[in-house]
Amino acid sequence: MQFWKSAVAGVAIALFSYTTSYAAKTGLVLGIVLEPPHLDPTAGAAAAIDEIVYANIFEGLTRIGPKGDVLPALAESWTQSDDGKVYTFKLHKDVKFHDGTSFDADDVKFSLDRARGDKSTNAQKGLFAAIDTVDVIDPLTVKVTLKQPSGDFLYNMGWGDAVIVAPESSETNKEKPIGTGPFKFDSWAKGSQIVITKNPDYWGAPASLEKATFRVIPDPAAATAALMAGDVQAFPVFPSYETIPQFQADPRFKVVIGTTEGETVLGFNNRKPPFDNLKVRQAIAHAIDRKALIDGAMFGLGTPIGSFFPPHHPAYLDLTSETAYDPELSKKLLAEAGHPDGFKTTLKLPPPTYARRGGEIIAAELREIGIEAKIIPVEWAQWLDQVFKNKDYDMTIVSHTEPNDLNIFARDDYYFNYDNAAFKDVIKLIDATSDGSKRIELYRQAQKILATDVPAAFLFQLPKTGIWDSKVEGLWENGPIQANDLTAVKWAD
Repeated sequence: MQFWKSAVAGVAIALFSYTTSYAAKTGLVLGIVLEPPHLDPTAGAAAAIDEIVYANIFEGLTRIGPKGDVLPALAESWTQSDDGKVYTFKLHKDVKFHDGTSFDADDVKFSLDRARGDKSTNAQKGLFAAIDTVDVIDPLTVKVTLKQPSGDFLYNMGWGDAVIVAPESSETNKEKPIGTGPFKFDSWAKGSQIVITKNPDYWGAPASLEKATFRVIPDPAAATAALMAGDVQAFPVFPSYETIPQFQADPRFKVVIGTTEGETVLGFNNRKPPFDNLKVRQAIAHAIDRKALIDGAMFGLGTPIGSFFPPHHPAYLDLTSETAYDPELSKKLLAEAGHPDGFKTTLKLPPPTYARRGGEIIAAELREIGIEAKIIPVEWAQWLDQVFKNKDYDMTIVSHTEPNDLNIFARDDYYFNYDNAAFKDVIKLIDATSDGSKRIELYRQAQKILATDVPAAFLFQLPKTGIWDSKVEGLWENGPIQANDLTAVKWAD
């Protein structure tokens, strides 16, 4: 009797596996760790938004490719004036938004003016600060005039925050996103999954997938179980680092360890005592053993950093020695700062594994030099509200996955509450410089300032740990921008 039951179960499992495999040829279920607060990339800072909608639902004038290069998107081409201040974009014709409304130059002007306007809620409003005017030449031509040359302008226009939206749907994109991309929004079961489907009227190369489901799985153990069971066929950023060897040994899966733009930091509230004291910030930075942190929280995956810059960039400087692990120096600096016995503080940790596990390790290391850091776990929405928006925190751990975002430390209203005039001057020079070699030197100057001034303790560069079914093709191996671009994804024949 037991054998008969097992045989029947085996047939059922085989039939289920066959059915799932067959159905998966036109659909894909992807795991994501964080559920986005909404789905409008022009009105929120959460990377989880772009992970769903970038290049799939929404498109910009340009886009960032898998190698980090700037590619045409809604603009099929552009020209630049000799003085570097005027860009003229030629737009693709016969483009429509998902609700059937037409896309043209007026939508570009609306989107750029809206993003840089006084009432803008764009989390990256600084991307548009160089724009002076946006003029419609004809329905398929837009002229953008800058206040001064900007070497990053075309790259900035490829961010998720710079996608083009329509005036008819711009106010409802948070819950019902309407873009021009190869996929359309289908449904959102809050707390569970988001579904997008193929756009049959897409202006460009059609997607191979008919449907993609983004399933929210914040728990590392649950993520492992879902992949092993086939409930999820791809986890572009897999959170359970300790189980990666298990997947590497299984021929059903492809495991890709790539790079990201994610600088992981222990952020300080620089205007709040005692973090307004440089020696306190230095003391904390010297108390952190980066290798132990990467080994303990990331199971050896991640590259130590000493400033806010990705190691794969040609302008990168290894400045980890500036804040090398030295707990005795930490105690000395604390005493000089007036805290010979340490102090009590708080550490707010969002859900990602690197933050929760890393926070436990860092709290233990700080305890060794007399600092008692009370750990406060927060959900992602709470982190965005309390830390990012209202600056209600002492310390926090987060990975900044936006590309070319060194300039966040030059923003007066950013959550670090950091203010350094010399650093701001360097950032202004970078913005106004197009020459590649000069930009590299300026980037290095900026890195050195941050490594010395320690507005945050710079920990490690977040790896992109991708695991997916071995028959899935086209997913990004590296993460030059926070995206799960499905435009070229398909199942192997």
